Amino acid sequence: MRILLIHQAFAALGEPGGTRHHEFCRWLAGQGHTVTVVTGRVSYLTGQPVSMQAVPTEETDDAGVRILRCWSYRSYHRSFVHRVLSFLSFMFTSLVVSLKQGPLDVVWGTSPPLMQGATAWAVARLRRAAFVFEVRDLWPEFAIAIGVLRNRLLIRLSLWLEGFLYRRADALVVNSPGFMDHVQRRGASRVHLVPNGVDVEMFHPAEQGQAFRQALRLEGRFVVLYAGAHGISNDLGIVLDAAALLRSHPEIAIVLLGDGKEKPELMARAAAEGLGNVHFVAPLPKREMADALAAADACLAILKPLAAYRTTYPNKVFDYMAAGRPTILAIDGVIRQVVEEAGAGVFVPPGDGGALAEAILRLAKEGEACRRMGLAARRAVEKAFDRRQLAAQLLQAMEDAQAIRPGGSPQ
Repeated sequence: MRILLIHQAFAALGEPGGTRHHEFCRWLAGQGHTVTVVTGRVSYLTGQPVSMQAVPTEETDDAGVRILRCWSYRSYHRSFVHRVLSFLSFMFTSLVVSLKQGPLDVVWGTSPPLMQGATAWAVARLRRAAFVFEVRDLWPEFAIAIGVLRNRLLIRLSLWLEGFLYRRADALVVNSPGFMDHVQRRGASRVHLVPNGVDVEMFHPAEQGQAFRQALRLEGRFVVLYAGAHGISNDLGIVLDAAALLRSHPEIAIVLLGDGKEKPELMARAAAEGLGNVHFVAPLPKREMADALAAADACLAILKPLAAYRTTYPNKVFDYMAAGRPTILAIDGVIRQVVEEAGAGVFVPPGDGGALAEAILRLAKEGEACRRMGLAARRAVEKAFDRRQLAAQLLQAMEDAQAIRPGGSPQ
C-alpha cells in the first residue's frame, strides 16, 4: 500500500517526544509498504525548530520512511490562541504538500488536533484513497475538561468537526479501550483498538543507568523519574508537593525529564522552596530514553484528577514497564487496570501530594518489591503491548479501510 500520514507533532526516534507513529511507520515500511509522513518543522514537546528552513524539506530514514516537514506557526506554547494559529497554519500547508504527493491508497490522519484530521479527510477524498482516522486523545472533551477551551462557538465547531470526522472515517483507530464508547456515541461505526504500547527491544531491564545517575550525582539514592510533557494536564505541581514532604529523606531523589509550557514555573517554584531533591532534565531523544529509565528505581505517571483522564492509556507507562521499572500511577481508570492486573506498580489517588509522598517512601524501603513489580511489568508488555504486534493490528485496520474504497489514487 501507499500510505500517507499527516501528523504535525510527529517525532522521529532521534527526537524528544512520543515515537509511536515513527515506530509504526518503520514497521510498515519493513513490510514493503510505501510510507510518507507530512509533519511540522517545530518540535511539539520543546517548541524548538527541528528544521530551520522555511521551505518544505524532505528526508528518508534508514527504514525507507519519507518525512516531509512543512512550515507552521511556531509559538504555540505561548497561549491557546497561538496554539490554534499553529494548528490552522499546519492544516493548510500540510494540505498543499500532501496533494503534491504521488498515488495514494491510505491517508492516515490523527487527532489531536482535529484540524489535521480535516486535512487528512480532504486529501483522502480528493485522491480517492481510504481515510483512516486515529484518535489519540478525546479532543475537544479533554480541552473542555481542563479549561483551555471555553469559547462556546469554538466548542460547538469542534464538536461538529469531531463527529464529522468520526462518521466519515473508513476506519477509526483508538489507542485506549476507554475511548471506544465515546467515539461510538459520536458517530463512529468502524472502530479498531490499537492500544499504546512499546518497542520492547528498545529497553533493557537489567541495566542500571550509571552514567545518567553520575551526571546528576544521584549515586546511592532512590530515584523516582517522570518522563514526558510538563503541561497543565500533567499536574506536576503535585509532584513538588510530594517533594516538599520528602525533604527529610535525602536518600530519595525525584527527576522530572521533559519540557512543556509549565516547566519554567515549576523550576521557579522548586528553587523558591529550596527543593533540592527535585532535578529537572531536558528532554531526550527516544533512542536515549533507555539509559534514563534504567537509572530509575521507580517511574511516575500523573495527570490531573479529571474524569475524562480515566479513559487514557499514557504511552509513558508502557515505556516504564518495558524498562522493568515499577510505575507509581497517579491516574485512575483503564490504565490503572493494566498496571494492577500485571502487578506492575502502585496506584496513588490523583491530586494528592501526601499520598504520592507516602507511596514513594514506601517503595524506597521495599527494594525487593520494586524488583518484582518491574519484572512483572516487563512480562506484561511483552505479552500484550509489543509495538510490532500492535503495528500488525494497525495494518489490518488500514486493509479494512482500503476494502471499503478499493483502488486508491489512479496511477
